[in-house]
Amino acid sequence: MIQNISEQSITPAMRARSHGHYGAVIWLTGLSGAGKSTLAAALELALFNQGKQVFVLDGDNLRRGLCSDLGYSPEDRKENVRRAGEVAKLFAEAGFVCIAAFISPYRSERALARNIAPEGKFIEVYLNAPLAVCEKRDPKGLYVRARSGELKQFTGISAPYEPPDQPDLEFRTDQLSVTECVGLLLDRIKRL
Repeated sequence: MIQNISEQSITPAMRARSHGHYGAVIWLTGLSGAGKSTLAAALELALFNQGKQVFVLDGDNLRRGLCSDLGYSPEDRKENVRRAGEVAKLFAEAGFVCIAAFISPYRSERALARNIAPEGKFIEVYLNAPLAVCEKRDPKGLYVRARSGELKQFTGISAPYEPPDQPDLEFRTDQLSVTECVGLLLDRIKRL
């Protein structure tokens, strides 16, 4: 006989005992070229090597699938971040540390992502690099295309980026190494 499903539900505490840690959302925000993908990959590897359940969500992997129907209008950007927040929440509820690497240019979108995440399990990390540094790093040539007018609604050039007012962490990625950023994040994640 099937029992009441609520009596069989796996709780966050049960998952934490099994995984050795609670699920969480680490939200990396900043301009294109600020180092979000690089830091996400390095943090994922460090957590994985510690035996943590971890996964990276980024704009590229969501834009190719779940968000392939969205453009870059302010409304579409908001919906992209909302969907990313919902997926990150599911990973966190499953006991994963979900590293979400998204430009997420508007404060209101990042607040929405925080509100979607499990309470107390969201860390907003602002990767603060000057625009000139981001343009120098530009591996995909996006800034050149945006400056020429080929790319419309490009954050930092023809579309706004609203820096976080009070991020949980802020890294000047033009001054800190990836290793230093990972170390600081690992220390912060331990306190979740």
